[in-house]
Amino acid sequence: MHTQGLTKRYGEVAALTDLTMDVPRGEVFGFLGPNGAGKTTSVKLLLGLARPTSGQAWVLGAPLGDQSTRRHIGYLPELFRYQGWLRAREVLALHCELAQLPRSSWGAEIDDALHTVGLLDRADDRVANFSKGMQQRLGLGVALLGRPHMVFLDEPTSALDPVGRRDVREIIRKLKARETTVFLNSHLLTEVEQVCDRVAIVDHGSVVATGPLDDLLSSKVGVRVRATGLDRDGIDALRRFGNVTEEGAWISIEGAGADLVPDLVAEIVGRGARVYAVEPRHESLEDRFMALLGGEPGAGTWTV
Repeated sequence: MHTQGLTKRYGEVAALTDLTMDVPRGEVFGFLGPNGAGKTTSVKLLLGLARPTSGQAWVLGAPLGDQSTRRHIGYLPELFRYQGWLRAREVLALHCELAQLPRSSWGAEIDDALHTVGLLDRADDRVANFSKGMQQRLGLGVALLGRPHMVFLDEPTSALDPVGRRDVREIIRKLKARETTVFLNSHLLTEVEQVCDRVAIVDHGSVVATGPLDDLLSSKVGVRVRATGLDRDGIDALRRFGNVTEEGAWISIEGAGADLVPDLVAEIVGRGARVYAVEPRHESLEDRFMALLGGEPGAGTWTV
């Protein structure tokens, strides 16, 4: 997928401004930002559900809105609702028909989708009896019909418990293994860190950063040590390892990498103190996001 200067305006309001990015095939790409940042507008444009005010984009090598290309794209919207009187199998059959899949393949497609999302044993239950998490799984199953080449997932784990979120991560990894491109909108930053190859951070309709996670996160590292019996001279001696901050029983040393941990512990023990825990520290994805957006970690609409 490639976009060049993609822009969408609604009157005087710029919902998206100059979106330029590349998403190679087979990549899991995270598209992240606070509410109102332009994420949903971007997805609508890429799916051909809205027309850009200016700019261009190509999805699976075809320009936006190409009808034949849409058959190779799966989509799980953030907000969706299926008719409660339909059974799970009937919902999938309806979407097989809408996707114009060969009728001879419907049975295998439906069973495979239900198995993948863990609903095979509920195939003949009515949607009205499904929990929100089960409906989310069913929506994901719809997005996987026909083995699409690219899948757009908008908050796919928003209604799932920890087990369900783990299952979705495994589904995304399987999609990557068969070289399916996954475009993931999410506020759950820990989920993004575990499955995405690269991310783009969007704010106020513009991309403020994009790239591999390792490149976006700063190289700052540090160590937290929980120790007792360390006097003031001992704490001052630790400053040769980095900047020292005291946090109750914990001591944080910014700039101390993992290679310095043995010498750090030896210094503490050598001064007669006792070490109970050592924790490496790295800049988190939330810290980096909030820095880019000009806020403080833990503020705003981010969820971790």
